[in-house]
Amino acid sequence: MAAVSRAFRLVPERKGLVLGILPCGDVEAGRPPAGYPNASVEIAIATHLPHSGAAGIDPLSRNHINVLTSDVIVALPGGAGTASEVALAVRYGRPIIVYLECDEGMAEISDDVPSTTSLAELKRFVDAELRRLRGLVRRSE
Repeated sequence: MAAVSRAFRLVPERKGLVLGILPCGDVEAGRPPAGYPNASVEIAIATHLPHSGAAGIDPLSRNHINVLTSDVIVALPGGAGTASEVALAVRYGRPIIVYLECDEGMAEISDDVPSTTSLAELKRFVDAELRRLRGLVRRSE
């Protein structure tokens, strides 16, 4: 996530800020673990939620916040934490796509989740979902 945060922060004239939803490393003191937030985070949101990784679907995981506050989710290759965020996106019905460097899938991810190795296809997916979301927002106003 540090690399993604840094890359986004370096985008010229970007729209948006780098948010960090922080896990709680010391529940009693309410402090994040060492190394959080990474240096590129512009808005750090501290939580009381200690679980992550393989426990990422647990109710005490910040992954629920990551998924529920996202309009569109682009999952990059990762480990158990990424797999749990993908599972939560599917559970909550959030639009999600997995971006891979090659056609090898991620073992922990269901084949039902769309994936691509094309940046152009990834952009089309995200743009279409954002247009759909804007249409839903306008209709409900």
